Amino acid sequence: MRHILTLNAGSSSIKFALFALEPDLVERVHGQIEGIGVEPHFLVKAPDGALLVDRPLAADATHAAALSGVLGWLEEQFADVEVEAVGHRVVHGGPRFTKPTVVDDTVVDILGAYVPLAPLHQPHNLAGVKAAREAFPKALQVACFDTAFHRSHPWVNDVYALPRSFYDRGVRRYGFHGLSYAYIVHKLWDVAPELVRGDIVVAHLGNGASMCGIHHGRPVSSTLGFSALDGLPMGTRCGDLDPGVILYLLQAEDMDTEQVQDLLYKQSGLLGLSGISSDMRTLTDSDAPEAAEAVQYFVYRIRREIGAMAAALGGLDGIVFTGGIGENSRLIRRHVCHDMDFFGIAIDDAKNEANAQDIAAAGARCRVMVLPTDEEAMIARDTASLLG
Repeated sequence: MRHILTLNAGSSSIKFALFALEPDLVERVHGQIEGIGVEPHFLVKAPDGALLVDRPLAADATHAAALSGVLGWLEEQFADVEVEAVGHRVVHGGPRFTKPTVVDDTVVDILGAYVPLAPLHQPHNLAGVKAAREAFPKALQVACFDTAFHRSHPWVNDVYALPRSFYDRGVRRYGFHGLSYAYIVHKLWDVAPELVRGDIVVAHLGNGASMCGIHHGRPVSSTLGFSALDGLPMGTRCGDLDPGVILYLLQAEDMDTEQVQDLLYKQSGLLGLSGISSDMRTLTDSDAPEAAEAVQYFVYRIRREIGAMAAALGGLDGIVFTGGIGENSRLIRRHVCHDMDFFGIAIDDAKNEANAQDIAAAGARCRVMVLPTDEEAMIARDTASLLG
């Protein structure tokens, strides 16, 4: 039976899913190895959520070892499966790639040149491509880009106030989490078409976090810009930062570029603010004042960006929470929406606690929804489109 395999190799996890072409896409299994570099754990579930694998891995397991383990498990469990195509999440497509693209040696070389634009993700994405090409040499390999969704941004949200020559050389606001946003838009056309025709803000909140203003299904503004460091604070990434801070670190603190990169990507965000953890669950369960302050800052920045997105859109008809935190943290959603009546935002506490799909209070002008994202399904759909 013909199948599509999706691979999503991130900074601390590898997610995968197997889809049968029957002729519509039907998920067979999905899973992930999470906590790479800390406490690696292998999880596999059936489409109905039944747990198939749940085991820890060696603490020193690398991305390469984790990926090899995933491919080995799939070959062992699905020996009769014909993998016709492998779809890969690739974080950065630069200014060149605006849609799913068949991978060849030339494409790999071009994507390798974008590693400095996404040093935390791009190398792992490309390692996944390399491993899959070796494991499935006859399969079509397709790169699906997190930046592609945002390429229709208006020019004013795509440019920095630098000499124009830098824009021509690729220094521009790319935006990320595009596969997640594309999936949410696709889902909204099914469950709330009247909402997606208006002005909405989608909040993709997780270890990586961003927000996107969308009008009639098309992106208008994003909190993420040139790199995955901009906008909201994240698990270990700083979010919005005055460029002067970087100059200060280089000049007054005598740090080199590698030290600054490590600080901004791996030591900042919720981890840096709290000094405790990058995991929102740990912080919201903690009694430490530093944990509470980190959470407060995270919420404050989300609320501030809602206002900025509403201004860019020229209105606000709805907010959609997605991502690990957005889908599961009732506390964060409640704090974000508290005292936002001036935007027409009010939530029903009972619906919020129940993790309902629609959590807006009765009579509230602004609709508030909770929708699980599925980047793997979006990758599979994009990959299938290139199979014909």
